[in-house]
Amino acid sequence: MPKASELKKGEVVEIDGTPHVIKSVEAKSPSSRGTSTLYKVRFSNLITGQKRDESLKGDDMYAEADFQRVQVQFSYVDRELYIFMNTEDYSQYSLGRDILADQLDYLIDGLDGLTALLIDGNIVAIDLPQSVTMSIVETSPAIKGASASARTKPATVSTGLVVQIPEYIEQGESIKINTADGRYMSRA
Repeated sequence: MPKASELKKGEVVEIDGTPHVIKSVEAKSPSSRGTSTLYKVRFSNLITGQKRDESLKGDDMYAEADFQRVQVQFSYVDRELYIFMNTEDYSQYSLGRDILADQLDYLIDGLDGLTALLIDGNIVAIDLPQSVTMSIVETSPAIKGASASARTKPATVSTGLVVQIPEYIEQGESIKINTADGRYMSRA
């Protein structure tokens, strides 16, 4: 049973008999002496998708949820459903667009390295890899003589996500993007 001080983003815990995934954890140290650190945690219900914010003390305990993690690959989109394939037994799972809301910008056909969370054999969420490689479909022309300085320009990748990139990178190049914050990491 993890304590509130040990909770990390992406872990799954049970609250009121329902599995919840941790979306964010923020530690707040009070200014008065003798008080304990408070943890502001955002949970997302894996069954209903409902968000839940709680302020916890460091020694509050949570039960771990009963779930299974499997490696999947993003296959295709069928209207509002996103289809994923288990890389071990080739079974397919589908998730609705509303459940994947903040992850849609990183899903490209054939994307590997995804982890699916299964509860009773049904997919309820996915974990993205730390970074994805995407090609730039639109950006302003590269500036000749531009150095690797901190000057950037906006670029649109294949999913429609707009990323700030160094000004020497051209349209058609592939770049690595951090899925946690949506920032440019490097050329691919």
